[in-house]
Amino acid sequence: MVKKTKRRGKHIPQRTCVGCREVLPKRSLIRIVKGPDGVQIDPTGKAHGRGAYLHDQRSCWVRGIKSGLGYALKTELTEKEKQGLLAYMEEQLPEGEPVVKGAE
Repeated sequence: MVKKTKRRGKHIPQRTCVGCREVLPKRSLIRIVKGPDGVQIDPTGKAHGRGAYLHDQRSCWVRGIKSGLGYALKTELTEKEKQGLLAYMEEQLPEGEPVVKGAE
């Protein structure tokens, strides 16, 4: 008798949110990249440079900007980069949670 081979599902890459340390599919997270032009948002997920990932939740962004993001990107975030990330957070993320002051 011929055995049927089991079909494997498609591989889904997993990444860790630097804010809350939860492991999720790569596509459900937002990539931040440290490239030649500094730290910036990478909407395509394909920009050159060292990347780190955050949820689309304000608490993760505040915690990530405050501590984990700089470590994950192996750089010290400048005040301008922090302000740019906070501005993106204010524009794009839902208002469900209040922003904690002191992320600067």
